[in-house]
Amino acid sequence: MRVVFIAAALLAASSTSAAEIRPDQTAFRDLYEELVETNTTASSGSCTLAAERMATRLKAAGFPASDLRLFAPDGQPKDGGLVATFPGTGKGAMLMLAHIDVVEANRADWSRDPFTLIEEDGYFYGRGVSDDKAHAAIFTDTLIRLKKSGFKPQRTLKLALTCGEEGGHKTVGAEWLVKQHPDWIAADFAINEGGSGTRDAAGKPLALSFQAGEKVFQNFTLETTNPGGHSSRPRPDNAIYSLAAALTRVGQYRFPVQFSDTTRAYFTQRARIDGGEAGAAMTRLLANPQDTAAEAIVARDPALNSTLRTTCVATMVNAGHAENALPQRATAIVNCRMFPGDPIANVQAQLTRAVADPTVKVSPSGDISPTPPPPPLSPLVYGNARKFAEKHFPGIPMIPTMTTGATDGRFLNAAGIPTYGMPGAFRSANGDGTHGLNERNNVAGLYAERDYLFDLIQILSNAKDAK
Repeated sequence: MRVVFIAAALLAASSTSAAEIRPDQTAFRDLYEELVETNTTASSGSCTLAAERMATRLKAAGFPASDLRLFAPDGQPKDGGLVATFPGTGKGAMLMLAHIDVVEANRADWSRDPFTLIEEDGYFYGRGVSDDKAHAAIFTDTLIRLKKSGFKPQRTLKLALTCGEEGGHKTVGAEWLVKQHPDWIAADFAINEGGSGTRDAAGKPLALSFQAGEKVFQNFTLETTNPGGHSSRPRPDNAIYSLAAALTRVGQYRFPVQFSDTTRAYFTQRARIDGGEAGAAMTRLLANPQDTAAEAIVARDPALNSTLRTTCVATMVNAGHAENALPQRATAIVNCRMFPGDPIANVQAQLTRAVADPTVKVSPSGDISPTPPPPPLSPLVYGNARKFAEKHFPGIPMIPTMTTGATDGRFLNAAGIPTYGMPGAFRSANGDGTHGLNERNNVAGLYAERDYLFDLIQILSNAKDAK
C-alpha cells in the first residue's frame, strides 16, 4: 500500500544485528518478535491473543488493569483488541491506532516461516513485520518506555490495537470502537499508518510523506432488466448490450479535478521535485484546474490521476441465466474511490449522467461510506512531524499526501477525530513483500522509525494547542 524509501545513512547501517543494538532496542525487539510470531490471520490466527500479550507487557510496565481494556465483538472471540490509556495531567487526548491483523500467508509459498521473526542480511522477515505490527510494536513499546521513565504527559495518551483492517474478519475493530465505545477512543487527533514517500530511479530518497486525508470506497451496482426470450429470436434491446454500453461510457468518464490543502501542497512540491514537462503541467493545473492539456499530462501516471479526483472502475459483471436464452438481467459492480469530502450522492449523480441510459439503474451497494473532508495540516501534528523529521532524517523534505487506498483512519476521520499517517517507515521500492511473499522490514530503518516516533509522541502529548 505504501512505498517509502531508505536514506543513505540507513542503507549504510542496514547490517545492524541483534548483537549491536542498544539495550532499549533489545527490549523492543523482544516485544516485536512476540507480536509478529502471534498468528493473527483471519483463517487460523487470533487478534485477541496478540492483544492479550501486549496488555500483559503493559501491565508489567506498571499500567493498572483499569487502564487496559481488552475487548472482543459478540460472537467473535478471536477478533478482539486492546485500548490502553496513559492518563495525562491536563485536558485532551491523542490516539495511537494500529491494526494487529495480517494478510494470509501460506508457509509452502514462503522462503521462511511467515510466523517466525527472522533477522537476515539487515532485514526482519515475517508476516506483519511492516504492515502493521511495526506500528503496533512501536506504539506499545513507547507507552512502556514512557511509563517506566516516569513521564507525565499533559494530553492523555491512548493506544488502540484493532483487528479486521486487512479483511476476512467479521468485524473491523476500529469501526466497532467508533460505533460501540466512542468514549474509549475519544481524542483531539490520532496517528496511524499511511505515511509514504518517493525516490528517483537511482534509488536516491526524494521525500518523506505525511498522510493527511484518504479516499474512501463505495461500490455501486449498475443493473438493467429485460423480458428476455428465446435466443433464436433476438430482440433489438438486450440487457447485456445495454450494460456493456453503459460500462464503456463509465470507463470513458473522467471525474473533475479537485484539490484539498493536502493535495495542493503535494503537487506544489512534486512539481519542484519532478520538474520537466510533468512538473510544469502540475504547476499549470494548480493555477487552473480546468486546464485540460495540463491535466492530461499529469493523469498519465495512474497514481497521480487517482490523487487528482474521484475514480470509479468496473470490477465485476454478471449477466444471463441460460446459454440459449436472451438475458433477463445484467449487473455490474463499479468500485469508486471518493476524493475526501465528495458526497456519495454527487458520485451517484455523475455515474448516472455518464451511463446516459434510463434503463440502467445506478445505486449504491453495501454500507454507505462516509466521505469526510481531509484533516487539516495543523501546526501541532504536521508541523511537529516535519520538525522532527528534519532531525531524524536530515536533508529529506516532507510532502503532505492523500492515500488513494484506505486505512482504518477513515472511520476515525468520519467520527470527527483528525487522523494522520505518520512518516518514518522506510521500505524498498518493490514494497518488500507487503501483502505478498516474504514480507520484510529493514532493521536499521525500523529502529530509526521507532526513535523518530518516540520523540514525536512525547512532543505531541505535551503540546498545548490541539488545533
